[in-house]
Amino acid sequence: MVAVGYWQQSGETVTGMARAIDGDSLRLGQRELRLAGIDAPELHQTCQHDDGIYPCGREARGYLDGILARAPVTCTMREKDRYGRDLALCRQGDIDLNAALVRAGQAVAYGRFDAEERQARAGRRGVWSGRFERPAEWRRAHPR
Repeated sequence: MVAVGYWQQSGETVTGMARAIDGDSLRLGQRELRLAGIDAPELHQTCQHDDGIYPCGREARGYLDGILARAPVTCTMREKDRYGRDLALCRQGDIDLNAALVRAGQAVAYGRFDAEERQARAGRRGVWSGRFERPAEWRRAHPR
């Protein structure tokens, strides 16, 4: 995986072991962070590929949790989302986690990471291996 610097490193930074809440959110200490520039399938969202329907939202969370279990992460806050969560760019060493999730097809680009989305789509990785609704569309069709 290649490190890609989409944002200048400024803003508050926190480091430590984290756990996935869902495919694009994590808990680092007492903080809930949303990964900036990406949108992963919702936890209860399903997708379809050649083998049938599968729980792509749970798969995305598991993928992120697997990465987070390897080593501490460093997250730099960029701003707050409409729910008050910090939007962050997170790294694990020289790996840009936000970009890595999109490149693996476990999230789609949401304002950034278009090149990584093109790579995932071309490689038919993750959600791009079949049919799916973009997470924002799925949320509109399945309000809480």
